[in-house]
This record gives sequence, structure tokens and C-alpha cells, in this order.
Amino acid sequence: MNKVALAALITLIGGVTAAAHHSLSGIYDTGTSVSFEGVIREFHFVNPHPYLTVEVRPNGRTQRWKMELDNRGELAAIGMTDITFKIGDQITVSGNPGLAGARVLYVRKLERLKDRFWYEQDDTTPSMGFSKP
Repeated sequence: MNKVALAALITLIGGVTAAAHHSLSGIYDTGTSVSFEGVIREFHFVNPHPYLTVEVRPNGRTQRWKMELDNRGELAAIGMTDITFKIGDQITVSGNPGLAGARVLYVRKLERLKDRFWYEQDDTTPSMGFSKP
């Protein structure tokens, strides 16, 4: 195999892998949105995607859900840090639930009740701030 063909093959394989990693529809039901109120139990500001573990009570039963945010680099660029969320923070959150009943959520909107902090993932652009009282 010549060098040009080998380079093209490597580029093709790398592109397919990258596309698969960023495909939300392979993990989440992007056609459905659900909302919860809950309490943050863990916050991991990690690569590639920071996530929260949130205790929620749908139908009166306590459940823990993993709630994934946008990629760490973009979140850091808008000012998110490893201390943005604290254990015990009460939040309302909505997003796309996991496929096949998995207790995971891709966060589209989040509001922290005590200080009106908000986070939103609109298509591919994250934003965050504080709502005025």
C-alpha cells in the first residue's frame, strides 16, 4: 500500500471513530426530553465530558442518575470549573434520557435553585450565567 493510500485510510478510520464518539443518538433518546428536580451527589469535571450524579425521586422512589454535560474544554472556556457544583446543590434539570431505560441524561438545561445559576446546551454551544431575581 502506498503512503497516500495509507494516509487516506488512517484519516477515514479516525473520522469514523470521532463521529461515533460524538453521536448523542447512540446513547441518548434525542427525540425525547425529560425533567427532574434533584440533589447533586457528585460532580466530576473530567475529560472528555464532565458529569453529575444526581439523586432524583420520580414517582416517589429515590434514584441516582448520571447526567452528562458538554465537553470539558468548551465548559472551561465559558467559565465552568471543578467547583461550579457542590454536593447538596438542589437543581432542576432537563435533557435527553438514555436509551433502553438507562438512568443517564444528556443535560440540555439546568438551574441551581439557591442562586439561580443556569446552564444550557443549545445544539453545540454551551452557555451559563445567573438569572436576575
